[in-house]
Amino acid sequence: MKRAVIIAKGEVQRVGYRDTVEKIARKLKLTGFVENLKPYDVRIVAEGEQDALDKIITQIRIKKHPVSPISVEDLDVRFEAATNEFEYFEIMRGDWQDELGERLDVAGALLYRSVELGTRSVELGEKSVELGEKSVVIGKKMLDKQDVMIEKQDEHTQILTEFRDQTLQGFVTLDTKYGRISDTMDRLIEEMGNERKETRESMAKLTDAILELARSKEQK
Repeated sequence: MKRAVIIAKGEVQRVGYRDTVEKIARKLKLTGFVENLKPYDVRIVAEGEQDALDKIITQIRIKKHPVSPISVEDLDVRFEAATNEFEYFEIMRGDWQDELGERLDVAGALLYRSVELGTRSVELGEKSVELGEKSVVIGKKMLDKQDVMIEKQDEHTQILTEFRDQTLQGFVTLDTKYGRISDTMDRLIEEMGNERKETRESMAKLTDAILELARSKEQK
């Protein structure tokens, strides 16, 4: 068991610092007291195990409290032998008028902080709405671009289809226009017809494959 005598300097009076120190000390199961030290400092006397004393020194070194304007600039710490004279940890109160004034100051600081946080929340809310509106606009532009891409894919598909139809029609025209000319040409025409048939089949497969690829991209 040891005793730690701590002098806290900074914005530590009339800001609720003693209440914060008391809560920390009780959680660490320390005994002792905390009191205002004129004109501006706070004194903490705590007794307990070394590990608990090290923790309270770390935890009461508050640089920026989330609600209260507490700001500890420096801690003057010295260790002594424990006397075991304390039953629990408490706040040593001063004159009732000073205590009342401090309570009012703390309440005012908390109220101001609440208003400040509320204002920031409203500003953040407005920014969130603005960002949401921008996201909607961006999303609409992306959908418009997607529609344009789909239209272009439709045009490409139509062109490929027309190309296939025209190619097949060309082969039909050749068959009609340059049909049988003579018995001597039958064999040659038959051979050419077979070659044209193979060519037509190859071209049809090629164009069908291109169309299938275009449709798969359109579906994606």
